[in-house]
Order: sequence, then structure tokens, then C-alpha cells
Amino acid sequence: MLKKFKQATLMSLKTAGVARAVHNSRWRRRRLLILAYHGISLDDEHEWNYTQYMPATVLRSRLEQLRSTRSNVLPLDEAIERLYRNDLPERAVAITFDDGTADFYQKAFPLLEEFAMPATLYLTTFYSHYNRPVFDIMCSYLLWKGRHAQLDLQRLTGEAATFDLRSADAQDTARVALLRFARNQKFSAEEKDALLAKLAASIDIDYEELVARRIMQNLTPGEVTELARAGIDVQLHTHRHRTPKDHALFIREIEENRKSIQAMTGKVAAHFCYPSGAYDQMFLPWLKESGIVSATTCEVGFASRNTDRLLLPRVLDNLALSPIEFEGWLSGVSAALPRRAVNGHNSGGQLG
Repeated sequence: MLKKFKQATLMSLKTAGVARAVHNSRWRRRRLLILAYHGISLDDEHEWNYTQYMPATVLRSRLEQLRSTRSNVLPLDEAIERLYRNDLPERAVAITFDDGTADFYQKAFPLLEEFAMPATLYLTTFYSHYNRPVFDIMCSYLLWKGRHAQLDLQRLTGEAATFDLRSADAQDTARVALLRFARNQKFSAEEKDALLAKLAASIDIDYEELVARRIMQNLTPGEVTELARAGIDVQLHTHRHRTPKDHALFIREIEENRKSIQAMTGKVAAHFCYPSGAYDQMFLPWLKESGIVSATTCEVGFASRNTDRLLLPRVLDNLALSPIEFEGWLSGVSAALPRRAVNGHNSGGQLG
């Protein structure tokens, strides 16, 4: 009901010329829209998680909307500098991608090049060096992909439990049990990968075929180097996709991430994105200590000069947003409409 109301309202505002007026307004010029993306599907990932993945055709349509609305897509560093200098151009937008999944190289980057639009890639680096599927999210994906099957958990963990994976609740319960088992056993990355292979075999999925296609994997160091040379801005997202509430561990995550990115790009990264959107006020002085000049969240909205540089909001673009809703964010009118929070993040999904 709310979605239909919003779409009808946005269409009426567009027809009446209100959206264009807001788009070209002084209010909009003083604000930066930071768009957030995650994965671009290599296969059916958007059917598994429509808030984190979209087909390349949808990303193309979004870039076409950015171009047709004459949005000024700026590099993130320039956009933030000009925001606080009160020097933004009209209709300012920055594009960000989280995590650094392999599909960025295969699907997103060619489109960004085609449209000549800059983008920032927030890269979590552990799974770039250990280039196998990311355990947490691949576990979830396999259980969804095996939704035709019965899962006997005892064969994997020793726990006497059977799940009918046709049920989404059963998939989630099985996922939690598998993640808990790996955590309690203190599995290494190699042991987690072996568990994924056993899970796939138990529900009749060809795991190595998925591996060969790079599904649920991160960019390799070579790909990151190539992207950086081509103009992609590679920035910080922690090494293991986590934000410990311990000062020493938190700083270590930043420094390992930065060191790894510098080795791949030759540049010192200073912009940060909170993994899974999880932030806390205690992190702010730690980020300043680490030389971070900006940090983005998953709070929805526009950034203004009054926004804390370390708590910048974004709009997570995903398949839940219709074209008119996306256009509403480009113009700014969507900021005035009621909305439900959409959590598009898989908590802890990149842990090493």
C-alpha cells in the first residue's frame, strides 16, 4: 500500500513539474546523493537476494536515468570535498559499490566505462587474497539454490537435524546452524571452504562449477590493480568485513585493509564504508585516529554540509526501487516521502 502510494505521488509530482523544480533547486544543489550498490548478478543471485544483487540490465537502466536527468556524477573524493566547501554542481551524485565482488569486474565496470561515470569501490580484502567463495553468503546461497532438497545436517556437523529446504525458514535455520558450527570449531578459511563443498554435494549442487564462474567470490589482487589503473577509486571496507568494538582490533582491521589496498593500487586509501552498515559512536575517534576523511553508512538520505563526515548517508539502490522511485531520489523529492527501512546487508557476510 505504501509503495503504491509513493509511486503514484512521485508520478504526480513529476507530471506537475515539481520533481524537476526540486531537482534544479538550491536545496538540492546543497546536497549530495551517494548511491550504494553491491553485486551485479552473474546468474540468479538477484533471485536469491534482491536487495544485494541486480541484473546488469537494471544497472544499465539506472545509469541511463542518471544521464537522462543530467545528474552530475562526481568522484567520491571530489564530491565530499565540494559538499563541505559549498561548491557542489547541480544534481550532484556519487556512485559507490560495497565489498568488491568479482562480478564488479565482469558486469559493473564495463557499464561504468561505457557511460564514463566514476565510481568508488569499497573493498574488503581477506577474500581477495584467499580467492574462494565468501563463506557466510555462499552458505546462504547454496541453501537457497538447493531449495528442492532435504538437508541432513548430521552428515555435515554431527547435529541430528533434517531440514526441508523448500521453506525459507528452514534455509535460515540451517544457515545459522552451519555458521555456528564453523565458528565454534574455529574453522580456518580452508576448512570453511571444504564445508561449503560438502554442503553443496549433500544437496546435489556442483560447487566447483560455481567456483569456476566466480559466484560469491571477491576480486583478485590483479583485477583490483587493473581496475585502479582504469580509474576506479578503491577504498576501505575493513579486511574481514567486521567492525570489532575493541580499539586494537578495530584499528587492525583498518590498517590491514589499507596495507592490502595500497599494495594492489599504489594509493593510500582514506575513505571508509561501515561493513553491513554497522556503526557506533565509539568508532568515530578511532576512524579519525586512522586518518579516515569520510565514512559512509546505510542510513537513507542526502548528505549536507551539516552531516558528520564520518556518518554520511546513502541510498541503497536495489530491485525494490522502481524507476520512478529511483528518479525521485535523483531529484530529491523522495527525501520528503515516508519509507520503510530496507536492510540490504548480510551481517558479517565477508568474515575470514
